[in-house]
Amino acid sequence: MSRPSFLEWGILLSAVAGACSPGAPDQILYNAKVVTLNANLDLAEALAISNGVLLAVGTNEDIRSLAGPETVERDLAGRTVIPGLGDNHYHGIGGGPGVDLSAARTMDDVLAAIAERVSSLPGGGLVVTNSNWHEGQLQEKRLPLRADLDRVAPRHPVVVVRGGHEYVLNSAALDRWNIDEATTVPEGGSIGRYENGKLNGELVDRAKSLVTLPPRARPDFEEQLEAVAAEHARLNEVGLTSIRYAGASKRLFDVLQELRRRGLLTVRVNLLPRVSASVDAGELEATLAEWNVIRGQGDDWIKVGGIKLGVDGGFEGGWMREPYEEPWGQGGEFHGLQTFPTQQYVRVVSELNRLGWRVATHAVGDAAIDLVLDAYEAAHAERSIVGKRWVIEHGFVPQPDQFPRMKSLGLLISAQNHLYVAGPSLANYWGAERANWVTPVKAYLDAGIRVSSGTDSPVVPYSPFWTLYHFITRQTISAGVMGEDQRIGRQQALMLSTIENAYLNFDEQTKGTIEPGKVADLVVLSEDFLTVPEEQIQAMQVMMTMVGGKIVFSRN
Repeated sequence: MSRPSFLEWGILLSAVAGACSPGAPDQILYNAKVVTLNANLDLAEALAISNGVLLAVGTNEDIRSLAGPETVERDLAGRTVIPGLGDNHYHGIGGGPGVDLSAARTMDDVLAAIAERVSSLPGGGLVVTNSNWHEGQLQEKRLPLRADLDRVAPRHPVVVVRGGHEYVLNSAALDRWNIDEATTVPEGGSIGRYENGKLNGELVDRAKSLVTLPPRARPDFEEQLEAVAAEHARLNEVGLTSIRYAGASKRLFDVLQELRRRGLLTVRVNLLPRVSASVDAGELEATLAEWNVIRGQGDDWIKVGGIKLGVDGGFEGGWMREPYEEPWGQGGEFHGLQTFPTQQYVRVVSELNRLGWRVATHAVGDAAIDLVLDAYEAAHAERSIVGKRWVIEHGFVPQPDQFPRMKSLGLLISAQNHLYVAGPSLANYWGAERANWVTPVKAYLDAGIRVSSGTDSPVVPYSPFWTLYHFITRQTISAGVMGEDQRIGRQQALMLSTIENAYLNFDEQTKGTIEPGKVADLVVLSEDFLTVPEEQIQAMQVMMTMVGGKIVFSRN
């Protein structure tokens, strides 16, 4: 254990005396293994908190000597304490009223769940699934396609929702929306086919617009407040203390502000308003004015962190320089989907830069990253973006020639653990070599590019420990280790979820490590993250989560 020198401790006590004078700390946590993640990666035994801020970190003896008569002292019985965890690309927790496929592990499980819903509906009723699942979790490692769905639903229209980028329809659903082999494919979309040319039911990205699902009943404002608060409580259970909404609505922004006003917010949030590909550069100022926010507006609890754009598809539509291994019925010429027209995207990026907004762009494939770099460089030529921490979201398949361009602009990578769930599918789409390279965190870091981590929930389940486990081991749910050369160390992975998430949001001075002066966002673990067998990381249990010195979850 690293103990401060006498001089360091004297400086620290002086700082504490100034910060908490005339009273003692509100609370002290001691008898712990504190993983500070400070510049020296020091370990400590105890910490002191007052008014939601960390005041001192050190040995049990030294920290406990600061206690006053009103100080609450918590004996952690040797448990490990880490900084609060973050998710850099979060949409929601998933679930909903659709058929739940999250527990399915075989094709029969999927079809049985759909058949059960069919049996409960009158003839012809529409069946829709939820989206928080992936075919990579299935033994067969493939999607349920039109013929599979027809077996259990010959007359009921079925729409299987997979992630945020794809629907799969059965024959009755294709008929309901008049989709057939002659249907024009919307630009930026794809309609899947079997080898014989017959539609297989897949509608990707903008092809989803051919289907209009019945709108869900919109909860009133109070109902949504309760739902978001409950969702955040579930995030606290897995140690999440900060999230970044990648494409938030004005309604959600208003809900979060009201939760904050009522003292009910239990995670710190960073929001990115989304600008769609249908918005012209000339309309941007009026579009953003509808939010009634100032760029960079916010505080330690709620902050508007930039604008979200997107230029290609997801798993099934990442835009690549080289064609897909799986041809999508296009004879091996499918390169993925460009979802934002080139010149329009370049103009929008430049206009956002002119207006002073930071840009974060969804880009999965290497061709998509090429476009993002071209647009960012064009904007930079007009007004420097260096130091403004512009972002590439996901960055699945970069090429080495792109790393120097990213570095010269000071770009950040917002990385997630999609490969952990989708490994078999990505190998099918792009071939083993590209799939093993997906989200090459080590290569990014070796190139001097800063990386943060998250999940893209509900596309991938929201547990940060799945992300940590995957980046440390490169294990996947059903395809073994993929890209072993991209493994990173435990402390390095933990830093991606903590201090690098803080850096992504310009918050590194206030959170992300356990140091005096930073907010007391802490997680107490059931086991020692640094030494527990690797396999146990993915199921690690949180014993307590603290945000701003307040306990927001406790297992005791």
